[in-house]
Amino acid sequence: MTDPILVEIVEGTLASVEKEVETAIARTARSPMIRDAHDFRAGIHDARLRKLTGRSYSALVQPVVRDFPIETMRPGDVYFHNDVYLSEGGIGHLPDLCVTVPVFHDGEVVAFVQAFGHHDDIGGSVPGSMPSHARSVFEEGLMVPPIKLWDQGVPNEAALRIMTRNSRMPDSLAGDLDAECSACLMGARRLGELFERYGREAVQECFDAIIGKTTETFRRELLSKIPEGTYVWEDYAEHDGVDEPRLHAQRITLTVDHAALERRSSRRESDEGANEERSGREHEHAPLTIDFTGTSPQAKGPINHAGDYADGVFLKKWLAPILRNLADTPERMAELDVNEGVVPLIKMIFPEKGTLLTPVFPAPTNARTFVILRLLGVLAGVLAKATGGRMPADQETIRYTGVYGADAGGQPYLMREVLGGGSGGRWYADGEDTIHVVPDSRNIPVEFAEARWPFRVERLGLACDSGGPGTFRGGLGYDKHIRMLRDASYMSIADRSILSCWGVNGGLAGRPFRVEVNGKEMDGLVDDFPVHAGEIIRIRTTGGGGWGSPYDRDPRAVAADVRDGKVSIAGALGDYGVVLDGDRIDERGTAELRATLRPPSNRFFDRGPGYARLSGGRPQADVDEL
Repeated sequence: MTDPILVEIVEGTLASVEKEVETAIARTARSPMIRDAHDFRAGIHDARLRKLTGRSYSALVQPVVRDFPIETMRPGDVYFHNDVYLSEGGIGHLPDLCVTVPVFHDGEVVAFVQAFGHHDDIGGSVPGSMPSHARSVFEEGLMVPPIKLWDQGVPNEAALRIMTRNSRMPDSLAGDLDAECSACLMGARRLGELFERYGREAVQECFDAIIGKTTETFRRELLSKIPEGTYVWEDYAEHDGVDEPRLHAQRITLTVDHAALERRSSRRESDEGANEERSGREHEHAPLTIDFTGTSPQAKGPINHAGDYADGVFLKKWLAPILRNLADTPERMAELDVNEGVVPLIKMIFPEKGTLLTPVFPAPTNARTFVILRLLGVLAGVLAKATGGRMPADQETIRYTGVYGADAGGQPYLMREVLGGGSGGRWYADGEDTIHVVPDSRNIPVEFAEARWPFRVERLGLACDSGGPGTFRGGLGYDKHIRMLRDASYMSIADRSILSCWGVNGGLAGRPFRVEVNGKEMDGLVDDFPVHAGEIIRIRTTGGGGWGSPYDRDPRAVAADVRDGKVSIAGALGDYGVVLDGDRIDERGTAELRATLRPPSNRFFDRGPGYARLSGGRPQADVDEL
């Protein structure tokens, strides 16, 4: 039996090494996107390619091992790739660069340390390598299949020169890659010390125990709360940068079968000795089956995500954090990490090639966040149907906004920011304001931005009334005003500019994303809109959906929101039916107004007015019915 104390030591060491790698990257990288916005992740995998750490998602080791067998690897080797279609689903778009370093003990590979993140520029037709109107991946930048970037400690200068030559920010790219390679090599040394201290067999037994604990915890504490049955729901991206706005569906049919793991165990015992046959059926039985059939055809523009590789192992780990919302308490939810242990619990069924999730090369993918982040909400929505609403309303979606041009010295610059938005109201609390869906990522500090780039930030605050009304209000988005000091170009890769973050269980949708440049409203996808010196860019990010009827919200909470500037007086009256006389609540007037405003029945989902605009006037989708 594995020593439980040693398991705790190994688990803590893995978390410490992962954090140390990320800290080293953040302190030594060059680009604002990596160093300041922290749009990168580290991960640790074992020699069986299983993800051991669970604080955040990471890419995959599978494509590296596919092209460079483990027995050919040597200490000091560093592998690199960013090719979406050759990444086994682990890389979503070309600016996500991935570095992988093998860990050695007694001359053999025992683990891997990996880092991947969103970099400033890897070539392509527009600064930032995210052309919003791309029709082909060839417009999006330099594709690099898995290569050996360092060979036994010696950097491949030719490969580095090719990559930096293709970037508009060569110094920044070179600095980031050096930081990531060095940090991962450092992490590999730290992990090697763990094996030296306790021995390979003992450490690998701890790896099995860590992963097995996750499998059992998720099965016992989370999946057990989902009633058996089949549930269907879908949500939408609204535009792809090429065609006119329309509903691009992502659909999940969720089947829950709690006895599946027992059947798998029985099958494994009966198949003992038939390893080859058994390995092909390893994921045949799983408590959760996620079927993406019904997802729309691949888009002409760059919103596709190549997810149907390696049995969807990346998507399994990407979606599994949504299950944590089923934990008994928020505190318990925060304790649950997602590692390879979630993979046996989920079976995925993909539609035929040629859909948003199964695009055919060379379909563009740079705005694949419109799909992959929407899938988090689709799983949350289908689980809300299954559990009677015991899931949060829809969360913020990621978007990139920024400007580029030349500074006073004539040097080109690129400012691109991943501004967050509000998370959805929950059955026990309001949503969080201005959160970032990428763990640990953040907005760029105003002081840094004004010192580095030719603009002034005149406001950075909460967007009043942006959170969806509900018994528990959706979180608020950002309200940011940027005044340009020199002529430049505005750029944006943003969804939810028409559709809203949906409300659930009677809660209402939040406000959508909105940008104005000198008073002119922008689309969500923009490559190069001219902004002149003195003009203001006003950005308001999405608010989360509300949970529960807004007419059941405590009037005192509404009054507090008005006092704090989160809800306007008009919003208190129209959205919540709360009548205020200064700071005083008119209780009688509130009761009478709410009686007239309260609908005879609440919609379980509220998608906001943008859905009717794109659906031909329908107020809700067929799948919204319980």
